[in-house]
Amino acid sequence: MTDNPAIDIPFARLGNPCEASEEERCERLTEIIKDIPHIMTIVRTIRDLRLPDAWLVSGGIYQTVWNVITDRPHLHGIKDFDVIYFDGKDPSYEAEDRVIKQVEAALPDLAALLEVRNQARVHLWYEEKFGRPYRPLDCSMDALTTYAARTHAVALRMNDSGEPVVHAPFGLANLFAMRLVPNYSQKNPETYAEKAARMKALWPELDIIPWNQEHR
Repeated sequence: MTDNPAIDIPFARLGNPCEASEEERCERLTEIIKDIPHIMTIVRTIRDLRLPDAWLVSGGIYQTVWNVITDRPHLHGIKDFDVIYFDGKDPSYEAEDRVIKQVEAALPDLAALLEVRNQARVHLWYEEKFGRPYRPLDCSMDALTTYAARTHAVALRMNDSGEPVVHAPFGLANLFAMRLVPNYSQKNPETYAEKAARMKALWPELDIIPWNQEHR
């Protein structure tokens, strides 16, 4: 037994929304992250840089947990670490590029794996790149509600006391269940299918919930 009861809950129970609380899932995620040095370094660095509304999001978090659950190396399958922030005062490319270089300089050993983006300017380039409109966001956490899968919508930052803070608008049960679930707020079944195929190849244990044809 440990001092934190959530640590003793099996992953299968954490993946069942009826058998564990969201508080217990957040506690387990926090404890996992504390044992991953490069994750802690990233969230500590973006806190210390005082970037506005800055978070580590998506794959670098949920894929790390999947690697822990399946006893794989921590970096298995992780394409990049997405760092997002929100600066509505200057949504220019030039300002974003300065922040990208600032973060990379602060994390030289991880620079090649970092993807830093100002969420206040996503709507300015998204349609040209992906062929569909994207509404202006209100804050960094607003972006999580638009991800292709609800399972992807998880964010992490470090508070001034050095403790990880978790945000997951759709909860964490799907993450711990290794279950990929579509998010229909954006009509992008092709993106969902592409991501699902890539992840299934890397984590065969995944349960992929197919995109409902009615939501095309």
